[in-house]
Amino acid sequence: MPVRSVRKRVVPAVAGLAAAMVLVAQQGAAAEPRPTAAQARARLAKLEDQADKTVERYNTVAERYKGAKKRYDALDRELSRERGKVDTLRADIGSTAAHLYQSNGVTTGLPGMLSWQDPSGVLAGLAVADQMSAGQANAMAAFEAATRGLRARHAKAKAAYDDVAELLGDVGDERKRVEKLVGEQERLLRRLNQFNAGDPNSRGIRYDGPASGNARTALTFAFAQAGKPYRYGATGPGAYDCSGFAQAAWAKAGVKLPRTTYQQWAWGAKRRVPMDKLQPGDLIFSNGLGHMGIYAGNGKMIHAPRTGDVVKVVTLASYGRGRFVGAVRP
Repeated sequence: MPVRSVRKRVVPAVAGLAAAMVLVAQQGAAAEPRPTAAQARARLAKLEDQADKTVERYNTVAERYKGAKKRYDALDRELSRERGKVDTLRADIGSTAAHLYQSNGVTTGLPGMLSWQDPSGVLAGLAVADQMSAGQANAMAAFEAATRGLRARHAKAKAAYDDVAELLGDVGDERKRVEKLVGEQERLLRRLNQFNAGDPNSRGIRYDGPASGNARTALTFAFAQAGKPYRYGATGPGAYDCSGFAQAAWAKAGVKLPRTTYQQWAWGAKRRVPMDKLQPGDLIFSNGLGHMGIYAGNGKMIHAPRTGDVVKVVTLASYGRGRFVGAVRP
């Protein structure tokens, strides 16, 4: 049989086999049952609690990173100032050394003498009492002190930089965990037709509750954010997560809250109030400290709930009073 004829028969056969395998694979995939609405809702409820805690862990690590970065930047600026001071003193001592070298035959090499890493070498080369004025001695003492300070700040800046680098890695790891959870939440919400993208430019609603003083200022701002989307890590003005929302609202009333639920709960250690003594403006925390809201009075709270939802007012009964660990009064 001619080779060409064999090829003509083999190729269709192989193609047919491949098509059959693809069809079987597709049928197998199609056989994967989609979760029912009830299953999706149950999974979503578990994800909500898990995501709340993961988001707050991410916020906590991100805040630690910001703090470490701020410390490093401050130390780096100090280091630059010390370098400038040492450079000026080095130039002054260089002039002194050159003068002594020319007039008295001091033989120590200038490059080695002026290395800031070894100020004692400068003193050893130049500290000859009968060749130095009191002013020159003071200049060299200042140079030695400045280089000691420079070395100390350099060591601190290096340690701070190492902290920043480590925390940046932790931030990245936590962000990956959050984004995985958030992605699954969004898919389930869209599957249930419950995803609400919100409006970053929402003008909110008017607060007409019983709050007064600073609490009223905070709640007036909070209600004006209603309809804006939840987004993890966000502190406004177009989106918020739960602790970022509370922080922004009370900032309008002149109270500086820490960033995360954990930090806010700790901050309020001496400001705790029982759930049956709530007043408008109190911060309400869920069990596990994964979520929080602001009590609005009349059995209601306003909060930034979760991915796929918006800042809104809900009743404590609908959220579940048993889910709260306690409250803090700013």
